[in-house]
Order: sequence, then C-alpha cells, then structure tokens
Amino acid sequence: MSVPLEDNSASASETNDNFDPETILTPDILPPRRPRKPLAPDPALILVETAFLASAASLIWLVNAYFPLGPLLRLLFPLPIALVYLRWGNRAAWMAALVSGLLLSVLMGPARSILFVMPFGFLGVLLGYCWHRGTQWWVSISLGSLLGAIGLLFRIWLLSILAGEDLWLYVTVQIRGTLDWLFLKLGWLIQPDLLLVQASALGLVVFNSILYVFVVHLVAWWLLERLGNPIPDPPTWVQVLLEDS
Repeated sequence: MSVPLEDNSASASETNDNFDPETILTPDILPPRRPRKPLAPDPALILVETAFLASAASLIWLVNAYFPLGPLLRLLFPLPIALVYLRWGNRAAWMAALVSGLLLSVLMGPARSILFVMPFGFLGVLLGYCWHRGTQWWVSISLGSLLGAIGLLFRIWLLSILAGEDLWLYVTVQIRGTLDWLFLKLGWLIQPDLLLVQASALGLVVFNSILYVFVVHLVAWWLLERLGNPIPDPPTWVQVLLEDS
C-alpha cells in the first residue's frame, strides 16, 4: 500500500516568504551593546611628540642665535610648546619647556637657556593654556604681554649681571635722548625729568611686548589651524582687516 507524499516544496516556499529577519533580530532578543570607552592616548606617542616639539623649539632658538633672520624666527619661539599644550595638556607642555631649557643649556650654556625659558618657554605654556580653554584674544594677549614685559626686564637684569654693567641705565639714556629730540621738534624748551624717562622706558617695553604677542597670535591662528589644532578666532575687526588686505 503506497503512502502519498506531501508537497514539501510548497510549504518551504511559503515559510521562506513569511520569514522576516526583523521579527527575529529584535532589540528584545539581541544583547544590549556596551558603549565603547575612548582609547587612552598612547604614552609613547605623547613622549615622542613632546620631545620632538621641544627639540624644534630649541632648534629655532639655536638657529636664530647664530643666523639671525630678524623677527621672523622670534615669532615661532613659543609656538612648539603651545602646540604641545593643545595636543597633550599641561604636564606635557611643562615637560617640553623643561626639556628645551636643558637641551639649550647643553648646546649654548645655562645663560642662554635661561633667556629662552624666561619668557618664551613660560609664554608657550601660558598661550597654550589660554587657547586650550578658548579664551578671547584680549585676555590671552594681556596675560602674554605682561609675562613678556616681565621677561624683557628679567633679560636686561640678567645680562647686566653677566656684563657687569647697568644696561637699564643705557636704556634710560637712549630714551632721554629720544625725548630731548622730540621736545625740540615740538618746540618745547623743557628737559624730561627722571620719572618721565623711566615711565617712557617701561611704556616702550610694554608696547613692544603687546605688539609681539599680538603678531604671535596671528601667526598661530594661521599656522596651528593647518596643523589640526586651531586656536580661538580673532576679533571681528582683525578678521575684517585681514580680509581687506
């Protein structure tokens, strides 16, 4: 007696037509995904970049000392250390400043290494801190100018000790001569007193520091953005002047 065979092909095709993966692979069935933790920065990479940028800062100072190119290289003095702060934070920036000073003390002697660390090493850390926090330009320029003015006075003091002469007295004599010439051109028959001469010398130091830090901001705004570590945008009037020029 023969048993009739069922048509399995029809039932299989009907099952395949009704199969929906979304009804099986539902969020209720799948295990929940655990959020991935961000990878910690590689300590070896931090060390290599810090050492490289510290060496770059030292090399810029060394080249400018033996082959001075005017103010061009001076604008780059604090930028490598500031870049270290933007990439790896406070500790790496201080390490870069310290390594730069130690390297320059070996290559050029302790005196010149101190003149780099104060103010340019500290200035790089300060500017990196301000740019990392996104502070406005007038804040970072004010703080940087104050540090730069203190650094210039420190430079005069240290060089006076090394030279055995009072270089600040030489500066005041030059300022007095300039004021005498200016008063003569204006027709003022007066002699500038010591207080006016000292105030003019300090004002010149502060103005020079403000101008330097402002131009450093412009160079950093143009350069660091291309390196993938932008700083805060300049004020609107600065952008307008740059666009017009």
